[in-house]
Amino acid sequence: MQFSKIISGVMTWGIWGKNLSENQMVDLMNSCLENNITTFDHADIYGGYTTENSFGKAFSNTNIERDKIQLISKCGIQHTEGRDNKIKHYNYSKKYIIWSVENSLKNLNTDYLDALLLHRPSPLMQSDEIAEAINQLKSEGKIKSFGVSNFTPSQTELINQKIKVEFNQIQFSATHLEPMLDGSLDFMQIHQIKPMSWNPLGNIFREKSEQTNRLNILLSSLESKYNVPTDVLLLAWIMQHPSGVLPVIGTTSSDRINNSTKAISLKLDLEDWFAIWTESCGFKVP
Repeated sequence: MQFSKIISGVMTWGIWGKNLSENQMVDLMNSCLENNITTFDHADIYGGYTTENSFGKAFSNTNIERDKIQLISKCGIQHTEGRDNKIKHYNYSKKYIIWSVENSLKNLNTDYLDALLLHRPSPLMQSDEIAEAINQLKSEGKIKSFGVSNFTPSQTELINQKIKVEFNQIQFSATHLEPMLDGSLDFMQIHQIKPMSWNPLGNIFREKSEQTNRLNILLSSLESKYNVPTDVLLLAWIMQHPSGVLPVIGTTSSDRINNSTKAISLKLDLEDWFAIWTESCGFKVP
C-alpha cells in the first residue's frame, strides 16, 4: 500500500479544532492534492464521532476520484463523548471492529478504507478474534491493509503473529525521541512495518521549556542554512530515519501544507541531524 510521503491528519478539521465548513474542507482537500498529499488520516472518535461524517459529506461534493486518494481510519476507543458510554474504554471484539469499519465507510461515503488501524492497545484484546475480523474485512474488500497505533513492539508482535501488521502510528518527533531509543523503530524495520508519526513537530510550537529553548536556538540557525522554516526542518529530521517514517501533519493552513512538502527532498547534513538530537536531549550522544 503506497501512501503519500506526508499524510494529512484531519483530527482538527472538525469540532475538535477549526470546525471547518464543508466548502473549507473541500478547499483543504484540493490544496493537499495540489501538493501531492493524497493520504488522509481519520479516526472514528474525532470530533466525538462526527468528523468522518463531515469529511465524507465534503468529499462527496468534490470532483476527486476515490482511487486518487487514500483514507486511513482507526477504531477501538470508546469515548463518552458522542456515545452512550459510562467510561472511556477499548473494544476490539470481532463484532465491534466490523461494525466500526462499516460505520466509518458510511460516514466517509466510500466503499473501502485503504488502511484500518487499531487506535490504542487494550490489555483485553484477543489476537485470534482481531485476526478473524481483519481477514473478513479484507475478504469483503472493506479494508485494503491493516495496522496499529501507539503499540509497543511486544503488543505489535502479539497481533502480528496472527495477522500481518503493516503500519504502526506512533508519537515521534525531535522532542519525543523514545521510539528511536526503546527499540520501536528497530522492531518495525525488522518486521517491515511502516511507521507513521503523529504530532511530528513535537512541542516546539506548543510550550516553552529548556528543551524547546535549546532546539529553537539551533533551528533558527539551520533555517538560514537550509532556507526553510522550522516545521520543514523538523519533518525532514524524522523522515531521515531509515525506517521511512510518514509524518501525519495536522495543519489546516494551505501555506503550511505547501511548505511541508519541501521536507520530502530535504536531507540534513549528518552533523546537523545529530545536533538536533543533542539539543533535544541536552547532552552529547554517548
